[in-house]
Amino acid sequence: MENKLILKINLISRFSLTFVFFYHGLVPKILWISPIEAALNIAHNLNPNIVSPIAGFFEILLALSIVLLRKTLIPIYIAVFALLVLLLDVVFMMPSLLIAAFNPVTINIVCIVLAYFVYITQIKNK
Repeated sequence: MENKLILKINLISRFSLTFVFFYHGLVPKILWISPIEAALNIAHNLNPNIVSPIAGFFEILLALSIVLLRKTLIPIYIAVFALLVLLLDVVFMMPSLLIAAFNPVTINIVCIVLAYFVYITQIKNK
């Protein structure tokens, strides 16, 4: 029973994390470049019409690796690193976003917790 519960927690956490990266890669970066994405790119002197879709492609790639490469934690480590770097980027480049609704603090911290659940359940199940 315990192993089934651990596996279930692992999969739910993994699929939830996958959903976040897939959605954030596809919708606000590829299908419609969100004004916030564009503003962050412009703050870095980058062209959002070029950089956002490329970033979205890599987010989707990371999402797929999280769900498809379940035997390794490497995609989880990459996800946590990316979440921390992107959060720090917002802190320094557009700190006003930190007090907005659905801001990077809440989303990134929850995603890091999901990644921790994947990590701890994967280690426990070995």
